[in-house]
Parts: sequence; C-alpha cells; structure tokens
Amino acid sequence: MLLYLRLLKESFAFAMNALRNNKLRTMLSLLGVTIGIFSIIAVLAAVDSLDRKIKADLSTLDKNTIYLTSQSFGPTTVPRWKREQFPNVTYEEYQYLKESLNNVENTCFQYFTSSQSIKQDAKTVSSVNMIAVTSEFVDVQRMEFSEGRFFNEAESNSGKQVVVLGYDIAKSLFDDFDPIGKTVRMYGQQFTVIGVTKKKGESGIDIGGGDDTSAFFPSAFLRRIYGDNNPQVLPVIIIKPQRGADIEELKGEISQKLRNLRGVKQGDIDNFFVNILAGLTDMIDNLIGSLKVGGWIISLFSLLVGGFGIANIMFVSVKERTNLIGIQKSLGAKNKFILFQFLFEAIILCVIGGLIGLFLVWVIALILTQVLSFEFVLGVGNIMLGTGLAAAIGLISGILPAVSASRLDPVEAIRSGM
Repeated sequence: MLLYLRLLKESFAFAMNALRNNKLRTMLSLLGVTIGIFSIIAVLAAVDSLDRKIKADLSTLDKNTIYLTSQSFGPTTVPRWKREQFPNVTYEEYQYLKESLNNVENTCFQYFTSSQSIKQDAKTVSSVNMIAVTSEFVDVQRMEFSEGRFFNEAESNSGKQVVVLGYDIAKSLFDDFDPIGKTVRMYGQQFTVIGVTKKKGESGIDIGGGDDTSAFFPSAFLRRIYGDNNPQVLPVIIIKPQRGADIEELKGEISQKLRNLRGVKQGDIDNFFVNILAGLTDMIDNLIGSLKVGGWIISLFSLLVGGFGIANIMFVSVKERTNLIGIQKSLGAKNKFILFQFLFEAIILCVIGGLIGLFLVWVIALILTQVLSFEFVLGVGNIMLGTGLAAAIGLISGILPAVSASRLDPVEAIRSGM
C-alpha cells in the first residue's frame, strides 16, 4: 500500500511538472478530455434537469387520469389519414359517460383552444392560456386559490361569463388590488373575475392548465360561440378514476360504452383515443433516454480525440524521460513501478482535464439558472460519472505508453539519453 501511495505521489508530481514545463502542449492535450467530459456532463445535466422539472410538474396530476379525445397523446399505429377522420368527442357524450361509468371519481369536459389576450382598462396581457372547462375541473386537477373560488355547476351549465385568473395574469392586470368582482375583456366580451389561483411557479409542461398564466372559464360559453365542430377547439373528456380502480378494466368500459353510443361496428377500430397520463410519462422517459444516448454518441467522439491526445503526450513523456527510466531501473526499480508511474500520470492528467470540464459545466449551469429562471442541476451522480470517465480515458490512453516504458532495457535507455 505504501508503494502505491508513493507511486501516486510521484506520478502527481510528474504530472504537475509536465503541466509547468510544457504548459501549451499539455493544455492542448487536455483540451480534448475537457471538451469530451464537458459535452457529456453538460448534456446529461441538462436532460436530468429537464426530466426533474417535467416529473415535478406532473407530480400534481394523477397519472391514472384519462383523456378521451380524437387525438393520441403518444405514438400510435393508426395512420394519420385515418385519425383525421375521427369525430370529436361531444358534450352529450361527456354527459352520458359521466352518468354511466363505474369506479369514476370525477368527469369533466374541456376545450383545448388557442391562447388569447385579456384586457382590463388600459392593461393587456397577451398569450394567455385559455382553459374552457366544466365545473368538475377544479376537483379533477385539485386546484388551489389565493382568492375567490371556482365557478359552480349552474354557472358552468349556463356558460355564465365568469373567469378564474392565474396568479400571474391577475398580478399583471390588477397589480396589488383585489380583482374579485372586477371585469376583464376577452373574446370581445366582459367577464367577471370570481377567483385567482394560488401561485404555482413556472411549469415545464401544461396538460389541462393549472399554471399561473391561465384563465379558466365555462366551456359552455366557448361552445356557444364556436359550436361543436370548430377547428379552433379540440374537445376532451377528462375522467379521474377512483383510487384503487382497475385502469385497464375502466378503459375497456369507456371504449365499449362509447363504441355502442357511436354505433361502431364489431371488428372496426375505435374512432377515438383513450389517453392515460402514465402513458405520456413513459413516452417522456423514452424521449429523455433518446436524448441521453444522442448526447453520449456525440460526446464520445470528443473523448476519443482527447484519449489520442493523452496517449500522444504520454509517448512524448516516455521519450523525454528515457534516460531517467534507465537510471531508475539500474537502481532496482521494477517494471511494475515504471508501469504504474506512467499509468498514474496519465490518469491524473485526464482527471485534471475532466475536473476542468466539470467546473465549466457548473459555471454555465449557474449562469443559465439565473438567466432563464430554470434550475439546471449538476448532480453528484454526474460529477462522479465525469470523474470516472476521465480516469477511464486516462487508463486506456496511458496503458500503451506505460507498457512501452516498463519494457525499456536499462542500459539502452541510459545510452539513448547520453
């Protein structure tokens, strides 16, 4: 053990000496490792941060929530031309399923629609996420309020012109004044503000609303002005199963009831999609995995170049210290001692390059977190991975130079240095 500690100490001293005496050459050689480690860890840190954010945003939603619509949330074997012929779900179908389904906690109706502007006197907020829903939405999404309330069933059914504003929207329009009971203008008409959602923070994913930049109002209003078959809106029936319900059994029940209602013939495929959030999270996991693989493939080329650079500098180092190797061997140094000496030196040089790459990732992550208001996290796992990769590159690229150094004949080595 003492021998290896002494080897490590001497190798570190040799590595530092190489850095001091051949700064430009050594730094150019380390650049490949630095760029390679930086590329891999930067990609992994960014993907992990995105994954963490998406999972946090989805954590407030029940992953068993079912979205019944004419569109698929994920990959499907149904061809596009076929999907375009699927009819939209209707309000009447929502009412039928609400009354007839078993093991369901709540069912609501929603229109996915384009964003709009909201005005209040001289102030205007653009690109507001418009959430047109029935009154059950508040329970399906477990919404919380800083002020006021959500609209009730009577207001929902009549399409009364009331609106619940997201926290940021209310703040932008009313500053610190109480917005409850005040009116805002959207879709060219006046709406009374009856509630403000509790501040939630920026969301990386928005399924069905609930963030601070949304406005919630009765879907019956939108149905009244757009009708049931307008391309500007996509109707969706949202079904929240009871806790412990058999999801596959519920999916089968939904499919059978809607097929019967629509008169779909036996043997024909469903002309609708029963989407589950759990399937969406699986798709996101697959996407995240693909991004990681792509990052690895691209970054490995940088690591390959870095490995060649380290191997090159180690061969040069062996050449420059041939005389010293001969003296060490003539004084009794074993081949193993010489081998580990150069191997440790290669590993230490690569680890230094890797640490520089990790430091750059950390600095850039701090800057981007401040500028973009998105938390980029350089986790301990990625730090350990980066350091381990650097050490592995040093081991692989240093093995041949170390072996060649350990096999030098001491007499020839001393003579070549004279």
